[in-house]
Amino acid sequence: MAAPGGKRVAAGVIGDPVAHSLSPAIHNAAYAALGLPWTYAAFRVRAGEVGEALAAAAAQGLRGLSVTTPHKVAVAAACDERSAVVARIGAANTVVFAGGRARAENSDGLGLLDDLADACGFRPQGSICAVLGAGSTARAIVAALGDAGSAEVLVVDRTASRAASAAALAGAAGRVAAPGDLSAAALVVQATSVGFGGAGPGYTGGWEAITRHLRDGQLVVEVVYEPRMTEFSARAAQRGARVRNGLGMLVHQAAYQVALFTGETAPLDAMFSALGIPRRA
Repeated sequence: MAAPGGKRVAAGVIGDPVAHSLSPAIHNAAYAALGLPWTYAAFRVRAGEVGEALAAAAAQGLRGLSVTTPHKVAVAAACDERSAVVARIGAANTVVFAGGRARAENSDGLGLLDDLADACGFRPQGSICAVLGAGSTARAIVAALGDAGSAEVLVVDRTASRAASAAALAGAAGRVAAPGDLSAAALVVQATSVGFGGAGPGYTGGWEAITRHLRDGQLVVEVVYEPRMTEFSARAAQRGARVRNGLGMLVHQAAYQVALFTGETAPLDAMFSALGIPRRA
C-alpha cells in the first residue's frame, strides 16, 4: 500500500472508534526519526471483523498492527501465535506479521511500568500497588506489576469474579480488594474505560466513593489520555496525590511496537515531541 509522498503503509491501528487515536502521530514520528519510508494509518474495524482485518493486513504486506478497544480479546484469539503474556491474560494490543503468520503481543503493562520509571522514578518492587478495573488493559497491568515484584497487587472491581480472575495474574501478590484498601497503596492505577466519560465507576457514590480513600504522597495514574484530566484524576489531585494521565503509557507501549515492527530501538524523544508533551514529569 502506498501513501501520499510515496511512503509505504507499513503498520496501523485497528479499533472502533479509532479516529481519535494518537497512535498515528506517535508511530509516524518514530519512523521519520528512524529514516524509514513508512507510514502508519488508522483503520476502523467493527466487532466481528477482526479475522478479515488481520487477513487483509497480512495480504497487503503490513509489518504490524496496534490494537485498541474493542478488539484486544478477539485479536488474541484470532492470531496464529501468542506471546506468553498474551496467552496468560487473554488479550493483545499488538500484532506482528512475519513469515506468513500473525503473532499476538501485549505491551500495555510494560508500557505503563516504563513510563512510571522514566517519568516519575517509580518502580513497583516491594510496594503495594492497586488497579481499578479488570478488563483487558487492567489485566495486562496487574500481570506486569506482579512480574515486577510488587509486594501486593490489589484489584478493585465491582464484579467479584472478574476481580479474582485479574488478581490471580499477579500470582501470590494478587488479591481482591475494596475501595477502602486503596489508602495502603503507593501506586493506584485507574484502568477502567469510564475515565473517558467520567460517568463513575459503578459504585454507589461514583468517583467520590473511590477517591475519598486516596491520600497525599500516592502516585495515581489514569490510563486514558482524553480528557487529559478526568474527574478521577482531579479528585485524586485534590487529595494530595501525584497524578499522571495515560499519554506517557501510550508512547512507551508504542515504543515496544516500533521495536517489534522495525527491529530498531524506538526514538522516544521524537515520539513524545510528536504529542507536544514532556517525556518526564
